[in-house]
Amino acid sequence: MSHVVESATSRRHRRNRRTAIILVVLVAVLAGAFYYAAQYFQHPPAPSAAACPTSDITAGTAEGLPAPGQITVNVYNTTGRAGLAADTAKSLKSLGYVIGTVSNDPAKRKIDGVGELRYGPGGNPGANVLKAVVPGTAFTLDKRADATIDLVIGNGFKSVTAPTSTAPAATAGGPC
Repeated sequence: MSHVVESATSRRHRRNRRTAIILVVLVAVLAGAFYYAAQYFQHPPAPSAAACPTSDITAGTAEGLPAPGQITVNVYNTTGRAGLAADTAKSLKSLGYVIGTVSNDPAKRKIDGVGELRYGPGGNPGANVLKAVVPGTAFTLDKRADATIDLVIGNGFKSVTAPTSTAPAATAGGPC
């Protein structure tokens, strides 16, 4: 019976190769986990259907959406145009909205479209009203507890449009 004796050098090479393979697999798994987490935080999942209204409603009605004076709006600028958030806040205030913070976007995201309406579950009705005066904005649901709404102005923003008094201010549905 023959018995093969492995040299110390070949054992060391095999052990080093195994260690390198394990490290590469571990780094790949960690990179995938970080990529998934980054995508999740940049694009949160859509809200559940329970948070969405089910019928068409008109702003200011007893059963419908709130009037502009009941909606607090924070206006944030993501563009390079200086003073755009302040000018937009003045326009919204003249339409009766309550203005909160006016500043550059604290999330520091780049928005190429008209803008985003960021709000929590309690801000869905107000976001629908605000969408009527800033058409083309995208709805973004976050986890805030209050009903404030962030209007985040993007590069495609032109101006605030006054809603007509005879037409409904918005249709419910938000991001749903």
